[in-house]
Formats: sequence, structure tokens, C-alpha cells
Amino acid sequence: MIVLVIGGSGSGKSEYAEKIICSMYDLAKINDIHSSLFYVATMKVYGEEGKAKVERHRNLRSGKGFETIEQETNIENAVAHLHSLSDCILIECMSNLVANEMFTVSDANDYSNNNECKDSNKYKSSNEYKDSNKYKDTNKDKSSSEQDNNFSVISEDEVVAKVEKGIDRLFSSVQNVVIVTNNIFEDTQDYDELTAAYISALGRINSHLAKISDEVVEVVAGIPVVIKGGTLCR
Repeated sequence: MIVLVIGGSGSGKSEYAEKIICSMYDLAKINDIHSSLFYVATMKVYGEEGKAKVERHRNLRSGKGFETIEQETNIENAVAHLHSLSDCILIECMSNLVANEMFTVSDANDYSNNNECKDSNKYKSSNEYKDSNKYKDTNKDKSSSEQDNNFSVISEDEVVAKVEKGIDRLFSSVQNVVIVTNNIFEDTQDYDELTAAYISALGRINSHLAKISDEVVEVVAGIPVVIKGGTLCR
């Protein structure tokens, strides 16, 4: 069973996704199926605020049996940590993973509080990317990476291909997956090319996830709205 959980910042999507994966894990135990429960963390932790957010999520998971896999990029490498096909994994979140794959920052201090799933709108308003002449010519169709002293960008098409390939590899190795992703697509603001490429890449990957998922749920103000399927998520 693959479940995609999407929602905006503060929507309650993380708590809901955790509830679903824990129910999968409990069901496996009831049926005497050997299974392990994993949390795949894609967040890069910068600064005290980032550490505090990680601690909050750890507290939410405390006592529930999660094993944590830190996988900021190359999501397919999480396979090496799994125990069996019947394992249950929660991936949080796709918006961080896409950002990490697309943007590489060598000086983390300059971006100390920008990397958290619920704050992925940073690519819509970040002053690091907006109106910057040195990044103006970024083209989502370029096949090569664009680099600066402390900052490098991989093209939209490359990121989409890499992440989708990694997802497919991981999903072929485990039966029970819940993926958290962000909804950052509902405003009409015009963005710089880098931001637009990031949003487009995430949208394409979300569409791929929705296609291969058994169930898709959007969480709005803490209320799950079933978009696809719904056997498990009602």
C-alpha cells in the first residue's frame, strides 16, 4: 500500500501521515507479519530553529517504534537500511528531498533556517534566489548544472528524472509506504526562474507519486480529504 499525503504548511499532514503508517504497522503485527517501522528523514538541519523542529518531530514519534533513516538525497539508498519487503516506511518529506537534490549550498550558514518541510515556500520568496543577476539565466531545460561559488543548481528535468528513478527503486523494495509532500501550488504570484523550476519539479514529482499511489489524501486544517482510493484513509 502506497499513500501520498499532501497539505500546506501547518495543515496537520505530518500527524496524519504518521497515524496512517502506524496503522499499517499495527495491522502487520496483528497478522503476525514480520515488519519494521521506519521514518525516512529528508531534512537538512541548519541552525537552532531547524534543530528545534527536528526535536518536535522526534517527540511526536517517541515510543512508537520508529527507526530513523537520514536520507537527504539519493532516496533509493534508504533500501540498504530496510529489513524486509513487509516493512513500513514514512518519508518526510518530498519537498525537502527535491530541494536538496536541486540546490546544493556549500556554505550552510547562509541558509541556516530555511530547510524544513513545512517551510518549503522558501523557494517562492527567498531573497537568495529572487532578482539575482547571477542566476537570471537558469533554464529548466539545461542538461548541465549551473554553479556559483557557494551554490549549484541542477536542472528541473534532471531532478525529476533522478528523484522519480529513486522513488521507483525504493517502492519496489517495500510494500507499505506513506509519503508526505507540500502543496505550494495555489497562488498566482510570478516567481524567478529558479523558484519556478523548483515548483514545477515538485509538481511533476507529486503527479508521479499520485499516479503510482494506491491512495492520495489532502489534509486541510487537520481534516483528511480523500482524493484517490480511500479504503485505508477513511
